Amino acid sequence: MSKETMLLSQKEIMSLVTMKDIVESVDKTFQGLGNGTVINPTKVLLNLGETAPWPPYEGYMNAMPAYVGWCDIAGIKWAGGFLGERKKAGLPYITSMILLLDPHLGEFRAAMDGAFITNMRTGAQTAVALKYMYKKGKSLRLGLYGAGMQGRTQTMAISELFDITGMKVYDINRAASEKFAEEMKGYVKGKIEIAATPEAASDADVCVLVTQAQDSFFQYSWFKPGMFLFPMGSYQECSDECIRKADKLVVDHPGQALHRGALGKLGEAGEITEATLFSTIGELAAGKKHFTAADANDRTICVPIGTGCMDVGVAYLAWQRAKEKGMGSAFAFV
Repeated sequence: MSKETMLLSQKEIMSLVTMKDIVESVDKTFQGLGNGTVINPTKVLLNLGETAPWPPYEGYMNAMPAYVGWCDIAGIKWAGGFLGERKKAGLPYITSMILLLDPHLGEFRAAMDGAFITNMRTGAQTAVALKYMYKKGKSLRLGLYGAGMQGRTQTMAISELFDITGMKVYDINRAASEKFAEEMKGYVKGKIEIAATPEAASDADVCVLVTQAQDSFFQYSWFKPGMFLFPMGSYQECSDECIRKADKLVVDHPGQALHRGALGKLGEAGEITEATLFSTIGELAAGKKHFTAADANDRTICVPIGTGCMDVGVAYLAWQRAKEKGMGSAFAFV
């Protein structure tokens, strides 16, 4: 048996897996989280100045290990985001690598770029969560906050499972919204409208917030009955009132979601606890909890904060396909 480790570049991974593949992988991995065949410890945060006073690099890195039962692979993603010098250098916000490990022998099978997988699976998480929560048919109106890469992958993934019959996009940079509308029109059945104000984008069935905003800009008065709200930025994005008055709170990983992002402040204060949550996405995917048509007027907040198992599952697909196609390079570390 070869002891060489496969090396895969971002360009190679992009040629090996599609958004459809990633949505299906994320769905299976959520089912595994729900039935106990996926193991996902809480991520470990290294704060490199994102919110800490030292060191001054305006970034963070997360160590995200996991075992994914449906493909019998272990792995870890080492990933984060940086502004500061990285932004000035014109580099993407996200930086990431993934390692895959054979859990039988403890041999490292692959080392690969993780940024593309991170962006794509983050969109897929929203689509899969909606698959189990949204009971109004196969069409929806989407309100999107943030016209960057995450906004694109959210739209791509949701369009795999639903017809987006109308879309409103808001970004503090209007030019970014205009570019988004032109590039993403092929994924949207209806018209993409550029919202002049944040409130205008909230006229939707589903609102997805993928911004770098550090203020709780999304107001409860915009959070209409029946809406699904996905505040997915690093900070809170929606008001305390939205969280306190939501009929249902759904997360991917309670140990993470209650201490970071949208629920972090109220979670650390003990106001939101695991007992407060309606369910995890895994419990929905595994059929342990259910949304029904009777919940049609509920206000639901869903926070897929991000788990390493999703990345490991997609990385496994890329590794398997690279082996089949003779792609990637090999390196013997030992």
